[in-house]
Amino acid sequence: MKKCKIIVYAISKNEEQFVNRWLDSIKEADEIYVLDTGSTDNTVKLLKERGVIVQEKIITPWRFDEARNLALKMLPADADICCSLDLDEVIVSGWREKLEKAWNHQDNTRYRYTYHWKLNEFDVPLVTFRQDKIHSLKNYTWLHPVHEILTTSEPETYIETDIVIKHYPDTHKSRANYLPLLELSVKEDPNDDRNLHYLGREYMFYNQNDLCIATLHKHLACPNATWPDERCASMRFIARSYFKKNYLPETELWYQKAIYEAPYLKEPYVEIAYFYYQTKDYPKALKYIKEALKIKEKSKSYINEEFAWNDSFYDLVSIIYFYNGHPKEAIKYLKKALKINPNVPRYQSNLKLMSESLKASHE
Repeated sequence: MKKCKIIVYAISKNEEQFVNRWLDSIKEADEIYVLDTGSTDNTVKLLKERGVIVQEKIITPWRFDEARNLALKMLPADADICCSLDLDEVIVSGWREKLEKAWNHQDNTRYRYTYHWKLNEFDVPLVTFRQDKIHSLKNYTWLHPVHEILTTSEPETYIETDIVIKHYPDTHKSRANYLPLLELSVKEDPNDDRNLHYLGREYMFYNQNDLCIATLHKHLACPNATWPDERCASMRFIARSYFKKNYLPETELWYQKAIYEAPYLKEPYVEIAYFYYQTKDYPKALKYIKEALKIKEKSKSYINEEFAWNDSFYDLVSIIYFYNGHPKEAIKYLKKALKINPNVPRYQSNLKLMSESLKASHE
């Protein structure tokens, strides 16, 4: 029986802080390849000292897809499985055995795994979804200057695995080049719904509200934009941009559209409840926060957002109940927030205030 040859590959630039952790997690790989794109620290030195095959190339103008394609070209022709794993990621132990069990040298082309994109300081996942950057070698290329994706012209067979990869990013790294790269990506392929969504979101991050709204309208009108979760997110981002412009009826309308688009998602209910809280329509805020409380499971996509699931959600629930004259319920949910995050002074002061209000209501 043919032995499965597993290769890990990556691109790097100034990643010395991650090198040893990354390599420790992939030491079961048969070979490791890295294209370094201009490190000025000890990244290349550390990689080579531990046996990694490294090439160096400056890419100007910068594109993520070009870098990843050059890294992919480094791999040997007899590679069976190629794992694209960035240096700020870690693959949980036992991964090789799981890949070998899933591998079929005749059929399998792509492997899905659980990706913890964001974790808290206790290593508890906050944003998790399924990802598929483990693949066979045949005819795959990376596409798009940023938010790049693996593409092939050949049929694909996806295999589900219980492999887990965790993401521990350098939060100090600039993402300033994302906006121009997304604009370039949309210019190159104006009908790509995914990048229209990402570009609109990026405009939102930069408070370019009119551009956000216009771009996300284009996303929603795109024939390929059929995924309800992503359409719902675009509608929420439009609502946020209208709120920043103080267009309140439009804000309300687009949050309602978001709920209608994906009524199974918690995020739009939380956001519209927060909108009504901000505009002091407390009864409506309570109506929608109750709907949010009914949704117990996160989606398995990248769309789920931390604010709908962490302590800040229960803080919002607590405040809305309190403003609607229900201190007992307010205390109940505030205690949930405190259990998740006991180090927020405002939670303690709110608990005191709400307890006094409850006591006064019984006198």
